[in-house]
This record gives sequence, structure tokens and C-alpha cells, in this order.
Amino acid sequence: MKFGVVTFPGSNCDYDAYTAAKFTLNQEAEFLWHKSESLANSDVIILPGGFSYGDYLRSGAIARFSPIMKAVVKFAEAGGVVIGICNGFQILLECGLLPGALIRNSHLRFACKYTYLKVEDHSTIFTSDCPVGQPLKIPIAHGDGNYYNFQADLKDLKNNGQILFTYADANGQNSNGSNPNGSLLDIAGITNRDGNVLGMMPHPERAVEKILGSDDGLHIFNSLVTHFEKRPARAG
Repeated sequence: MKFGVVTFPGSNCDYDAYTAAKFTLNQEAEFLWHKSESLANSDVIILPGGFSYGDYLRSGAIARFSPIMKAVVKFAEAGGVVIGICNGFQILLECGLLPGALIRNSHLRFACKYTYLKVEDHSTIFTSDCPVGQPLKIPIAHGDGNYYNFQADLKDLKNNGQILFTYADANGQNSNGSNPNGSLLDIAGITNRDGNVLGMMPHPERAVEKILGSDDGLHIFNSLVTHFEKRPARAG
């Protein structure tokens, strides 16, 4: 399978994502420049973390207008698999592929630390390899990671099974102390209704080797590899 990693001006996690895909997973990977409209026949598109366009106006607000995003939106709407990580999650919200908004952390400080994620559904293409009952240890690094949505929309997210990851403690239990940014319902990651687009604030690409402090991020990437091993590669 092939990962396409988008690079925007200000991206700083694109090399982490590329390295995880290319050298840790031993999969094909290619950088996709923000001015291009080609996805280079990628099976999975990664919108990486960082500060696209300096986060001017609002995080992800300018990146949504990049030429590459026209192709990404079309790809996703046709069923293509897309992962937005941190700033990439913000971009997915801005372009309407995911619902809601990410606002300033409730404590008004940049948060950079390891967190634990509870996997709410193990049957998705992103989580089939995740151990049942075991939280994932994944780092965060953001100032605007506080997920917000209207109560009715939050209810829909929950009822539709779109809340994929929530912040938890080391035992996999949700608690006030385990939420690092004030996100409603402890949301750390959500999908679209069709389940092919994932947005998450924590950085799985930074948790793919034990020497880095955790390799739990591999469970997410391995889930995708397993998914594509069972089906023909998608042209994009």
C-alpha cells in the first residue's frame, strides 16, 4: 500500500509521518506538495501536524484552500482513506470533512506530553489491530486541541459511533484528570459517518518505536495495512 503525506508551509510532522510509513512499516510513501492537485495514486492520505500557513486567521483555516485539499476532499468523498493528525485534524474540520471545531485548550497553555487513549470501537479500519481493553499511550503537542460541538451534534457523533478515541487514564478510564485540553466528551479523535476519514489530536506517528517512549501508534498504522492487504490498492 502507499501513504501520501501532504506538506503545507509550516508542517513539522510530515517527516515523522513519512518515516513511520516508509521505514517503520516498510510501506511505500510519498510527499505531496500543497500546490499539487495529484495524490500520486496513494491509498491513504495523511494530513500531518504542525502550523500550516503559520495558523494565521485560525488553525487550518488557510490550508483548506490549498490546491491539494480539493483533491483530498474529492478522494475522501469517494471513499478514500484520510487521516488528519493534530493540525491535520483542524484542517479536516475547516474543510467540512469532519464536524465540529477545535478551540484553545481550556487551560490556555500549549500541551506537550504523553496521554492515554481509550479505543471506543475496535472494528474500524483504523483500530482493528488495537488490543481490546488496553489504552494507547500516544503523545500530544497542541494549543488548540479542545474539541467543541453543539450538544445535539455531540449526541449524533456518539449515536453514530463516530467518536473513536477518548482521553483516558493509564487504566483506560475516562476522568477529569485525564483530559488534557477540555475537549467535550473527552474526545481525542473522531471519524466521518462513513468511517473512512479520521481526525485525531494525538500523534501516533511519534509513537512507533519503544525508544521514543511508546510504540502504541503502530496499532493504528498496522490496522490500515491489514485493511489494505485484504483489498486491491486504490488509485487516487
